[in-house]
Amino acid sequence: MEKVTPADLDRHRSAQFSTWVSVAVNIGLSLLQIAIGLYANSRALIADAVHSLSDLLSDFVVLFANRHSRKGPDADHPYGHLRYETAATLAIGVLLILVGLGMVWNAVTALQDPGSIAPVHPAALLVAFIALCGKELLFRYMLRVAKRVRSTMLVANAWHARSDAASSLVVSLGVLANLAGLPLADPLAASIVGLMILRMGWKFSIGAFHDLTDRAVDHDTEQRIAALLRETPGVQGIHELRTRKLGDMIWVEVDLEMDGSLTIAQGHAIAVLARERVMQAEPVLDVMTHFDPVEPKPPSAGA
Repeated sequence: MEKVTPADLDRHRSAQFSTWVSVAVNIGLSLLQIAIGLYANSRALIADAVHSLSDLLSDFVVLFANRHSRKGPDADHPYGHLRYETAATLAIGVLLILVGLGMVWNAVTALQDPGSIAPVHPAALLVAFIALCGKELLFRYMLRVAKRVRSTMLVANAWHARSDAASSLVVSLGVLANLAGLPLADPLAASIVGLMILRMGWKFSIGAFHDLTDRAVDHDTEQRIAALLRETPGVQGIHELRTRKLGDMIWVEVDLEMDGSLTIAQGHAIAVLARERVMQAEPVLDVMTHFDPVEPKPPSAGA
């Protein structure tokens, strides 16, 4: 039976609760923005509402992935289901790209026909400001939770909320400029929002894609893992160190060089110690080791 640690349980509960908070905030803001956007003739505010709706979709993607990524290894997934989180991050990125493209297209269409742009009602400015404050507070809350439980999936969802907060700022400025007598400012703000969302979507999509194709961890993390292995008592050297991401965790494979005169039991004990040292210091799921016999190192001078 799979053992669920308190840390795993806390991670799951935190992800669930923070995501449901995001769902509630996005539902409220979406309804408010759509209603006032239609009433106030603001393309930018309606675009911001569509962005909020995309947040809702990403929230449900996160809930789905969070539920399934907790499953342990089985016959079809011998390494577990942690890559559900990476797939969810990729889905959020693709969603952002699609939403951004739609916003840019609609805004450019409006800019090509300035006569179709209706004056914006001042109510749009108040709602844009409310959305800005709400999204910024949501971002700060979600990012704090994501960092505490070390979840890249929750980090992606938190930055999605920040991109919405940034878009609400742009919308506020666009509506303000429209009210000041610049009618093109509203659709221009909508196009800027679209470009911001495109950039964020690309960032998450390409990162998740690389993780799904077994990209190694960054150089600094790999060097820390290598140092922990080399400094393990009984390990004389390492080679063939390989890493890959599984969700937010790291899978490590390495060949350990040990004194060839050791017994199998002694070599096994050293390998177990090396594995434990790495897993305690880094977010490593497992360390697969193979040990190679070498000539024992001569004692250092003065030893």
